[in-house]
Amino acid sequence: MKFEHISAVEQYKGKVDVMILCGGSATDLPEQTPAIARMFNTVDSFDTHAKIPEFYETVDAAAKQGGTLSVISTGWDPGLFSMNRLLAEAILPQGKEYTFWGKGVSQGHSDAIRRVEGVKGGVQYTVPVQEVIDAIRAGETPELSTRQKHIRECFVVAEAGADQERIREEIVNMPNYFADYDTTVTFITEEELAAQHSGIPHGGFVIRSGVTGEGTKQIVEFGLKLESNPEFTASVLVAYARAAQRMSQEGQSGARTVFDIPLGMLSPKSPEELRRNLL
Repeated sequence: MKFEHISAVEQYKGKVDVMILCGGSATDLPEQTPAIARMFNTVDSFDTHAKIPEFYETVDAAAKQGGTLSVISTGWDPGLFSMNRLLAEAILPQGKEYTFWGKGVSQGHSDAIRRVEGVKGGVQYTVPVQEVIDAIRAGETPELSTRQKHIRECFVVAEAGADQERIREEIVNMPNYFADYDTTVTFITEEELAAQHSGIPHGGFVIRSGVTGEGTKQIVEFGLKLESNPEFTASVLVAYARAAQRMSQEGQSGARTVFDIPLGMLSPKSPEELRRNLL
């Protein structure tokens, strides 16, 4: 394995088929993807949903300037969940879509609780409300608030002598993170944190409940249960890197999303093999 500073990226021009960009969506990818897309085919996992349209336009211009192909916002949400939302909506236009995340570790929320004064360590799990999922699977189409869909479970290691009640109150009332959710805070030891909460599992569901014909109920569901969120996301990025290279070799350039790429492009198998073995 070889490590290089990002400032050395240009020397690999012509030597790398696809650059897989693993930076953060807040500050890294908005700068890195357009800059690197001018020189290389790229794949990234930009996941700030509200900013995807403007990110797409910026990357599209850069990639067209460089004659490269850039796949943006891959992974599982955005990514695989996006594809399934589109597919279910196209098939069941009369219906309602629900997305649930978890049970899994939210890395951003875990970082937020670790920044609270008096917190030595901690992890936060996003947990979908099972009763709500069961109701939707039964064909109900409720209007749900943020609080009704998920709860947040925090496991915290407090520093010696820290005021645990103050820590609890600060966490559950934290705006943009916990204030809009039913949040529990459980204090544990460092040993318990290391033994029981060291992994990065995640997952979730996309469910669409709709009707056809004379009000016949139909349910479409796609779900993931992941022992390692980063490893699974990396696997998705690799598949889309394969597609990016193939599309580039066809002479295509500009930005693409998961909506623009045929599924067959993701597979190492030939179209003939796919038709024979999977269709």
